[in-house]
Amino acid sequence: MRQKFLLFCALLLVFLSGISQNKEKETFRLFFLGGQSNMEGHGLNTELPDSLSGTNESVWIFHGFPIGDGNQKGGLGKWDNLKPGNGAGFTSGAVSNKLSHKFGPELSFGKKLEQLYPGEKIAIIKYARGGSSIDSLAAREYGSWEIDYRGINGINQFDHFLTTVRGALSTKDIDGNGIEDVLVPSGIIWMQGESDATITKDIASRYYSNLKRLMELIRAVFHDDNLGVVIGKISDSGMDNNGKTWRFAELVQYAQEEYVRNDKNAAIVRDTENYDYSDPWHYDSEGYIDLGKKFAEAVYQMNKK
Repeated sequence: MRQKFLLFCALLLVFLSGISQNKEKETFRLFFLGGQSNMEGHGLNTELPDSLSGTNESVWIFHGFPIGDGNQKGGLGKWDNLKPGNGAGFTSGAVSNKLSHKFGPELSFGKKLEQLYPGEKIAIIKYARGGSSIDSLAAREYGSWEIDYRGINGINQFDHFLTTVRGALSTKDIDGNGIEDVLVPSGIIWMQGESDATITKDIASRYYSNLKRLMELIRAVFHDDNLGVVIGKISDSGMDNNGKTWRFAELVQYAQEEYVRNDKNAAIVRDTENYDYSDPWHYDSEGYIDLGKKFAEAVYQMNKK
């Protein structure tokens, strides 16, 4: 697994080194959105305001097909303009994307970035798998982001992430205007942790070290050890029978805060504690819209530093 990761990083470095060649190119700010179901998104397209219900011609997205460990189609995708339908239920076979009736934080995230970076081109890479954990002992049928986890057929969620990035960066002209594009990594947005807060206290207690290692690996993929990370703090709907959906949520929440305290290039969005829910596990449409805006504002402030 590590050999495959190192080979991927070497190939990516070759790609990124090409940005110094002297010929006409366009530059995009590139952001990665990753995590589990509240990054995947369960907002309803029918509940979107007019400002987000159409196609955003200024923002592009490569959404890797989210699927369980072991499936070789995981991470396949195709660049497209940002529009509703990149939420739960989205699929792709690399040749074409099949949009769903749901959306995630990406819509308002892209719209807000467009406002914060006027005149600049924005690109988003998204890979998020509902129910996925970092710790392999919480993987179940949803999958694990642990790089060394063998999973099924030796393929895990980190492999699907690498497939997503590889597919996104293999396209030299993402907007199809005939000019080669340079994608400049500008931030990692991570919304995940609920699954690691569900199974056992030991798994939840390992979340800090698991999160730290995973963010280091994702930074390494984008060849920037100082790339800004924005963490979405998990919250609890209290809608389960015992009034608590995530049994060990406090341990994961503490780990998320601890990670941000110890990493000078990390920030956290805490507004999730104020959101309403569509079910015990997922925010409502209004929550996803606000979350995307808060993610954009947080990464913008980090990049200003």
